[in-house]
Amino acid sequence: MACPICNRKTDPKLRPFCSKRCADVDLAKWLTGSYAIPSDNPDDYDALAEELDEAGRKPH
Repeated sequence: MACPICNRKTDPKLRPFCSKRCADVDLAKWLTGSYAIPSDNPDDYDALAEELDEAGRKPH
């Protein structure tokens, strides 16, 4: 099996990754929204607009 980030051979301890660095790169992609599933559902757009509106109202 190849590492999904760099295509090197995986480390059994870190499977499916080859290193801690590649595992961290993958985690960062999840946390930043790089791994998002596109949607054409209008309800999703409405929910996103509501979430963004509420996030803008909250004090930081």
